[in-house]
Amino acid sequence: MTMDRTIRTAGELVGAGLVGAADEQAIARVASRYAVAISPTLARLIDRDDPHDPIARQFVPDAAELTLAPEERADPIGDGAHSPVAGIVHRYPDRVLMKAVHVCPVYCRFCFRREMVGPQGLGTLTPAELDAAVAYIAAHPEIWEVILTGGDPLVLSPRRLGEIAKRLGKIDHVKIVRFHTRVPVVEPDRIDAELIAALKVSGKPTYVALHANHPRELTTEARGAAARLIDAGIVMVSQSVLLKGVNDDADVLAELMRAFVEMRIKPYYLHHPDLAPGTSHFRLSIEEGQALVASLRGRVSGLCQPTYILDIPGGHGKAVIGASAIEAEGGGCYTVSDFRGNKHAYPPKD
Repeated sequence: MTMDRTIRTAGELVGAGLVGAADEQAIARVASRYAVAISPTLARLIDRDDPHDPIARQFVPDAAELTLAPEERADPIGDGAHSPVAGIVHRYPDRVLMKAVHVCPVYCRFCFRREMVGPQGLGTLTPAELDAAVAYIAAHPEIWEVILTGGDPLVLSPRRLGEIAKRLGKIDHVKIVRFHTRVPVVEPDRIDAELIAALKVSGKPTYVALHANHPRELTTEARGAAARLIDAGIVMVSQSVLLKGVNDDADVLAELMRAFVEMRIKPYYLHHPDLAPGTSHFRLSIEEGQALVASLRGRVSGLCQPTYILDIPGGHGKAVIGASAIEAEGGGCYTVSDFRGNKHAYPPKD
């Protein structure tokens, strides 16, 4: 099978050498429940000789996805509890998510919105729904930032993206527009002059948050796509998910964060994996995550430090969960741990 089109079925996965023929039926059951898409760019990145390839683990379906843990839930971060109109999530006072589309160019096997995205998901907002979403934003002057997510908003045509950007640009109290995407990594050629022009909102800063989890995703082509965005005046930040078998290694995380900084992308969030259905094989313990994040402090520059966060199930928002380096001892005294794990008194004792 040639690598010139997106892989979407169990049969195509077998044909591409990404799944063994003996596993085709089990993978077909996974694909019937959760959307599958692997772009040609990603398919070429996968090392078929490595059974533990970190790119394959993120995108190739696994029969383990059919195993549901009791703590998992269809809406693990509680989007639905804060959705006043279709396509809007208003969890925090000064910002909203706008989910204009529930389609992605690729589908991550650990996706926290996997019950909502894909062909069997919530689809694209109708013109009437989009009007209602924009009207909601316009009617709430406390909204300072609009974050376009989904799905991946950059699957929309430049014309449609440009229309949304222009409408948001006319709302005076909206000062920041942010797009969350994987497109520069998975379909870097889409990041052309027309799309970049569509993302820019007149008179307002545009931010793009790039999702990548392993340094091998940041190819020459991906770096070029990011450079085109940044050179056009768009600010970029990163978001990554801490995943067992992908980046749960201090050296890998350090390489990933350094690569972001080298690309002029500020490391932003490192997410603890959410309790999405069929994703328990990706989750490590919070204690393991804290130890990994702590190991970055002395290993890489402060520019390379992401914020380790947990989305509290039920829609209660994000919490910073990095292990604290300081412990209160009482009487205004503390014990502080340095990056080597050595403990020191503060204030210093004579």
